[in-house]
Amino acid sequence: MRFTKLHGLGNDFLVASPGGMTDPAAAGDLARRICDRHTGVGADGLIFLTPEKGEPARAGFRIFNADGSEAEISGNGLRCAAAFLAWSGIITSPQVLFRTAAGERPSEILSSRGPLFEVRIGLGAPLLTSKDIPFADGQVHDRILDYPLSVIRRTYPITCVSMGNPHCSLFFDHFPSRDEWRGMGAEIESHPFFPNRTNVEFVRVVGRDEIEVLFWERGVGETLASGTGSAAAAVASILKGLTDRSVKVRTARGSLKVEWLEGREVLQTGPAEVVFSGDYPLA
Repeated sequence: MRFTKLHGLGNDFLVASPGGMTDPAAAGDLARRICDRHTGVGADGLIFLTPEKGEPARAGFRIFNADGSEAEISGNGLRCAAAFLAWSGIITSPQVLFRTAAGERPSEILSSRGPLFEVRIGLGAPLLTSKDIPFADGQVHDRILDYPLSVIRRTYPITCVSMGNPHCSLFFDHFPSRDEWRGMGAEIESHPFFPNRTNVEFVRVVGRDEIEVLFWERGVGETLASGTGSAAAAVASILKGLTDRSVKVRTARGSLKVEWLEGREVLQTGPAEVVFSGDYPLA
């Protein structure tokens, strides 16, 4: 199987054609093997793209996490997919509409320099109700804003949204130790209130237009960045009144820009870089 590795701020993906890989169980097993950082190529996820002819340019998008589970969407994955299509020449239009399990999501190549691309994507409007996230504590909530959740024998206020996939944000003046927040991330990911599990963001507000975020991704664990996680953290910051509607999101390897204008979808702008291509034996 021919693949290309790309990353968005260190959040790395392998992009390939699905070929005959239509069975989710087989695709998940392949994702576990190829994403393993010791015995495989190594990545946070495996993306299958199916380019389609016509105007506007479109492509089917499926993504499997490193643990083999299928995710609905990935922000960094979408930017990497757009960069791959442009870099390979498969689609020459700077604009591509991706079909994801969370719905159609637009992308646009803003600039390129060799293997490095700057890409803007649309992530849709955030979903806020407990049903849409989903968040299931036995009650109906219009919003999950500063909800008290017990984690590792302490209670933390959490703010949850869906960007097509579930997210839970916790806010700190100073981040916990790495071991502590990783333990919290693992516990919250599989908390019974999240029937589909959840991604977890640890957020520090720097100013009205800037936040810093640490990421624990569902099905992956600690990651250097997350596209939908950055968007969810920015949306949570806006909902809490801590930032304005245009936010710089600082990650371990650089920054993204997230904009959520009132009544509009969330837009995200950031880098995606081609790393290398190779062949992975399927037999």
